[in-house]
Amino acid sequence: MCAALSVSGCGGGSTPAQGAAPGPPPTAVDIVTVETKPIEQASEFIATLQSLRSTTIQPEVEGIVSRIFVKSGDRVRAGDTLLQINPDKQAAAVRSSEANMAGTEADVEYWRLQVKRLETLVEAGAISKQEFEQAQTSLRTAEARLASLAAQLKEGRVELQYYRVTAPQSGIVGDIPVRVGDRITNSTVITTIDQSEGLEIFIQVPLDRSPDLALGLPVQILDSDGKVAATNPITFIAPRVDDATQTVLVKSAMQQKAPPSVRLHQFVRARIVWNAAPGVTVPVTAVSRVSGQYFCFVAEPREPSGLVARQRPIEVGEIIGNDYVVRTGLKEGDRLIVSGIQKLGDGAPIQAQ
Repeated sequence: MCAALSVSGCGGGSTPAQGAAPGPPPTAVDIVTVETKPIEQASEFIATLQSLRSTTIQPEVEGIVSRIFVKSGDRVRAGDTLLQINPDKQAAAVRSSEANMAGTEADVEYWRLQVKRLETLVEAGAISKQEFEQAQTSLRTAEARLASLAAQLKEGRVELQYYRVTAPQSGIVGDIPVRVGDRITNSTVITTIDQSEGLEIFIQVPLDRSPDLALGLPVQILDSDGKVAATNPITFIAPRVDDATQTVLVKSAMQQKAPPSVRLHQFVRARIVWNAAPGVTVPVTAVSRVSGQYFCFVAEPREPSGLVARQRPIEVGEIIGNDYVVRTGLKEGDRLIVSGIQKLGDGAPIQAQ
């Protein structure tokens, strides 16, 4: 017995009294100090991306497609040929107009000479004035017919150019539903040409939020991970309500460059930021839920030294990124435990890592 007591005494330090169980060792945790920062009050919507520079290509004439020069996805410049419609019928009509015009030009030249010759004769009294006036009438009729044929020929040549369909602007060619051999009319959609530089976000905002709308409010495009990919202001608010959906159309012209993954007519997650107010956020991983109540752990000093974990009920709001917005229960300066909370209980000793 004496030997045992001697060993105990030689151990030194704070050896627990005989019969008392030693306390658990402190749990190593990560601790952060809660800070107040601006928190965005925002609403998320499903939006559509439209192009400010999107063109639907339709032909000006009817005919059979004889050749297609581009394919979907090609990048073209203004004036590039997209499609050729068989022009044989129109070309024949132009040649016929040219022949008729050549014959009429000969008639005009003939009657000009006749009028000039008869003018001398009528002055000499060799022919009647009526005969001279008939020649003048024939000249004016031939000149009028020539002018009409010239207008027809010009129109035919212009229409002949429409059989070669060209790009009205630069951009990327969309789907081409027509094929060689198809008969198309001026109501047939050949393809579309879109420019990715001029994009606009279309958002349908419910009526209950419409009073909060204002030009210039930030609109954030979110990627698949919920992170902000681009931010642009509201540039248009519709003066009327959509009677079918009871929503207000809002547009936001993209001033920042669109993310590479964005495509025209794509549905995207968009968030309108209404305002920013000071508040507190905590990581989602630092919050536990028991019977519908949310809790977190804060580090508090213990006597005579060290730290203990204290469970504290909190009220949380929406999730922003990976954080909860805390409405009540935490204040600036509190020391929040952000790791190892599954191993903790109220009053458990802890040690900051």
